[in-house]
Formats: sequence, structure tokens, C-alpha cells
Amino acid sequence: MLWQLDGAPGVKYQLVIFDFDGTLADSFPWAASVVNQYAERYRFKRIDPAEHAELRNYDARRLMRHLGVRMWRVPGMARDVRKRMAQEIDKIHLFPGTSNMLQALADAGVLLAVVSSNSEENVRAVLGPENVARFTLFKCGASVFGKAPKLKAVMKKCRVTPEATLLIGDEIRDAHAAQKVGMAFGAVAWGYTNPEALQSLHPQEFFTEMSDIAAKVVGRSGA
Repeated sequence: MLWQLDGAPGVKYQLVIFDFDGTLADSFPWAASVVNQYAERYRFKRIDPAEHAELRNYDARRLMRHLGVRMWRVPGMARDVRKRMAQEIDKIHLFPGTSNMLQALADAGVLLAVVSSNSEENVRAVLGPENVARFTLFKCGASVFGKAPKLKAVMKKCRVTPEATLLIGDEIRDAHAAQKVGMAFGAVAWGYTNPEALQSLHPQEFFTEMSDIAAKVVGRSGA
């Protein structure tokens, strides 16, 4: 179904919700550089860089089993990593083309939101003031498997139905969260998870380049 938003014909979704890390922000190189520093404290297996390609095929639960991460340790580790990122936020950058893409969506009247496991402070710092102003809502600090309630909260606040909403993310757990609340999922090819693993989930949208997002959602390249 196509929606008419602010006089812009052919807009496919009223609300687009973004994951942050691996979708808008290129934070994987930083995360890969620090993760083993937490292995001893949180008692999980150190990651051999040679494993990265294979681990990109795993969903979060399988990855945690592989590394021996205990679920009850995850909240504490997540807080430590978010705090560390805040201290080194200058090392995290948006993927090329992100700002233009967000502007194209905003210009078409699409509502924008972020649902992330990262902190709102970190998300806002990396986005910068101009991009932050394009968003209607931020729901951050989600637990590893706790995005679905935040997705529902965003839709309720924006008064948009699941059928008119798209979640864009780079992980298998993003696809599962979208499915759980009945919204469409758009997978990106440039994030953490192997694109083939994401395509096997049959997402409603698949984006190989950042400019594809605006092209498919509002019919503009956003380049």
C-alpha cells in the first residue's frame, strides 16, 4: 500500500525506525578492537580475528553460546561498553551517505526514529545536531532481545500502524523483533551480519547501498 505524506506521492512507509550500530554508524571496527578486553572480566572466549567472517553468520543467541557469554552478565557488559564508547566517541562515524539519506526521507515527510541497544547520548553524539533534528523519537538502551517493546512504543507515540512502519537494521535479531510486532524489515548489506544470512530471512526490503533506502522508501536516491 502506498501512502500520501505531505503531498509526496508514492511514499511506501509512514514511519522508518533505524537500528544504529552497523546500520547508521560504522562502529564494528571499534567494537572488534575492544571486545577481547572484556573477555576476562565477563568470562567469555576471546575472539580470534580469523573467526570474524564466520561469526557474521550467527544470530545473537548462537554467538553468545559460541563465546560462552552468560545472559545475566550481558547488561553489565553492555553498560561498560556504552561507557567506553562515550569516552572514545570520536572514533565512531556515520556510514557515507547517511546524512543525505536521512534528509531525503525527512523532506518526503517520513517520520524517523532510532531504536538501539546503544545509549541515546552516544547515538546523538555520532549523528550530530543536524541529523538529530530530523528524528521524531529515540528509544535507546534496549536489551539484547528487548527491541520489540520499544518498537511498539515508537509506533504508539507516532500513531502509526505496523503495516505502515519499516525497521531497518543489520542483525538477525532486528528481523525477529520486526516480525514479532508485525512491521516490515529492511536489511542492510554493510553492517555486522553477513548479507546472505539476512537475505535468507526474506526481509521485505534489502538495501545494498545507503542510497537504496531513500530510493525504495520515497523514490529518491538520497545520494
